[in-house]
Amino acid sequence: MKLSARAGGRTALALLIVCSVAGARDLDQDEALRLRQQGVILPLEQVLHNAMDRYPGARLLEVELEEKHDVYIYEVELLTVDGVTRELHLEAATGRLLKDKED
Repeated sequence: MKLSARAGGRTALALLIVCSVAGARDLDQDEALRLRQQGVILPLEQVLHNAMDRYPGARLLEVELEEKHDVYIYEVELLTVDGVTRELHLEAATGRLLKDKED
């Protein structure tokens, strides 16, 4: 079966999107609590404090805990005092900043 270049490109893009989504998994609060109690991840409060220090006066919009490629990541979304939405990714085990981008 032959695919046109355009159809093949769309198929490759669809597979890339599916693989990207499959690579990350959101954790529920019970799983997060278990990981915290086991000492696998830092408390959210500690990591959140460090994130908020980067943008004094910012408002917290959302926090998620994800697992990507066997690494736990807190995804923190903030609204800065300048009205800019920032998305920060912090390694949940260490609090280390992995990404800080305008959303």
